[in-house]
Amino acid sequence: MSQYQMGVVETRFAEIIWDNEPLSSMELVRKAGELLDWKKSTTFTVLRRLCEKGLFRNESGVVTSLVTRDQFFAAQSRQYIDDIFGGSLPAFLAAFTAGKKLTEAEAAELQRIIDRTEHRNG
Repeated sequence: MSQYQMGVVETRFAEIIWDNEPLSSMELVRKAGELLDWKKSTTFTVLRRLCEKGLFRNESGVVTSLVTRDQFFAAQSRQYIDDIFGGSLPAFLAAFTAGKKLTEAEAAELQRIIDRTEHRNG
């Protein structure tokens, strides 16, 4: 999933696309100019780079995503857990919740996620 890595600014740009797709490439230029203070050339350079990474498509002047926002952030989360915690979700959760007491609602939601995952995998 390393081809899906984006920096902070690229992620802000991707958010513009995800929030407005499908959109014309000229509308993207306008929005990137307003929100990021980018020129047309910068917008098209970053768009080309993200298209080459397989995240977006610019076809006939219409920009759409090939990877949804949820798919992107799920892949980033999995990669982080793999890189930092050796792929161990329990180790990640232990570190994430260290010194923080879970509320009943948070614990219940985590249990629902575990139950749903067990149901899918079982």
